[in-house]
Amino acid sequence: MLQGYKQPGQTDCCLIDEEFRGVKKLSSGTVLVIGGVAAGTKAAAKARRENPGLKIVVITKDRHVSYAGCGLPYYIGGIVQEEKELLVRQPEDFLLDHDIEIITGQEAVRIIPGEKAVMVKDLTTGELQKFFYDKLVLATGASPFIPSIKGKELANIFTVRAISDAAAVKRLLAGRNIQDAVVIGGGMIGLEVAENLSRLGVKTTLIELSPQILPSYDLDVALYVQNYLREKGLSILTGTAVTGFEDNGRGEVGAVLTGAGPVKADLAVLSIGVRPNVDLARECGIQLGPTGAIAVNKMMETSIKDIYAAGDCAENINLITGRPVWYPMGSTANKTGRVTGINVSAKENKDSLEGVLGTSIIKLFELNVAKTGLTEREAGKLGYDPETVLVPVPDRAHYYPGNRLIITKLVADRKSRRLLGGQIYGEGAVDKPVDILATAITLEASVDQLAKLDLAYAPPFSPAMSSTIVAANVMINKLAGKFKGTSPLSLKEKLAAGAVLVDVRTAEEYFVRAIPGSINIPLRELALHAGSLDKNKEIILACKVGLRSYTAFLKLKSFGFNNLSILEGGITAYPFETE
Repeated sequence: MLQGYKQPGQTDCCLIDEEFRGVKKLSSGTVLVIGGVAAGTKAAAKARRENPGLKIVVITKDRHVSYAGCGLPYYIGGIVQEEKELLVRQPEDFLLDHDIEIITGQEAVRIIPGEKAVMVKDLTTGELQKFFYDKLVLATGASPFIPSIKGKELANIFTVRAISDAAAVKRLLAGRNIQDAVVIGGGMIGLEVAENLSRLGVKTTLIELSPQILPSYDLDVALYVQNYLREKGLSILTGTAVTGFEDNGRGEVGAVLTGAGPVKADLAVLSIGVRPNVDLARECGIQLGPTGAIAVNKMMETSIKDIYAAGDCAENINLITGRPVWYPMGSTANKTGRVTGINVSAKENKDSLEGVLGTSIIKLFELNVAKTGLTEREAGKLGYDPETVLVPVPDRAHYYPGNRLIITKLVADRKSRRLLGGQIYGEGAVDKPVDILATAITLEASVDQLAKLDLAYAPPFSPAMSSTIVAANVMINKLAGKFKGTSPLSLKEKLAAGAVLVDVRTAEEYFVRAIPGSINIPLRELALHAGSLDKNKEIILACKVGLRSYTAFLKLKSFGFNNLSILEGGITAYPFETE
């Protein structure tokens, strides 16, 4: 095993440092990792596999060094029943299985690059020690953002970032009659926590400052999810600021104060977002990027030699734009940790991560939602000329038991025809389609290439023409000008301006559910009633998913109608109230 780095003239590992009187000076391993969980432990374990002779030490403030943070909402809800199920490895596992020393309850307080040393404080005794390194890995992660508002110190207000957070929520739920809960923040973790509280029978209100939940998604998709969750019993307030917390008289939260008035709460969860832990890096002169996270190159190297950064504390590059982005996600943390582990242990055959797409997926009750790449909104802001389609297709053969509709929203650049992004949602399987899109975007595929992919087919798994291929073909038709689309978001405005919405489903389907202001002319009767339609007005055609609307579009076109469009996604993707 290689010896740890020693200062010139050093004869004892416990000499008193001149700058810090009374501070122990410890030599440590060649590779020193600050932080555990995903990126830190992945880097350490990969470094060990690459180089069995390294001395590797991991320092972490937490009691748990390696756990599944993404599973915390499901631990609160009882889907994951035992805390130990979230623990990936214990410190002793790393030592016995990988010869990696894990030191918990220790906080790195200062990096001294000139000495290649880190000052570390024991959180129990307050004792300071100096650890030397040859290679240093910063995996300091991110911390929940807690706003400076009145009452935030009250009891029963939680964040959900560590196992101890989730355990505290579970203890409160088990020991008290919690009737009302408020979750502040409509991102992925906030939504998962709200769902799990609701499943436990707690009346749950979700509050989001942005105009929509899931702020990283397009509005039409977010509204669909929002309406679904309301149908499941969640109360959702968007565009609403939280101004403080009200004391119930016992030093506990009793209500959440908002711009729309107080909301009763026996329990409140702050899920407003996280911020990268970069103080340690900033103070030693490591460069931060435009996102506020640590700037790294493709090999996870920081601006100071022999110091690397991985996981939620570090930036990444967006594969499409080439610009710095910050995606604090477990998947990204593991990838960056692996690259770092290879590079701190090898002099040759270095690894790199070219970039990421921010691919994500979430399950809310029976609804599955996923995205990858750029949204329509992002593509427009970045200077692309985005075209979109909304296409509902079953996730497997329509006759196979258990099939469910999923809606695919594709985003492509009109000029280059390059696929830029996709969002997929519905009660069917969305994981395979979003992974196909992520692969296609990574390889810079056009929608034409996407439509020709040779994807697996069998009735239990997919229609003969998969949802991905059907959506790509619809995009090809739209780019070719074969039809004009109307988005659900612009429908009301068009109807107010005098457009006519014609629903071409059967009378029976129309009777069950219809968009307000529409008229019903079944497709098979369209030729008989076409004369009753005004050719001078825009006619918007609607059906269940869009297929019959396209047939009606072609038929009316042959009758001399030119001001035509199709409601994209049909009534299936319509995110507003229906009759």
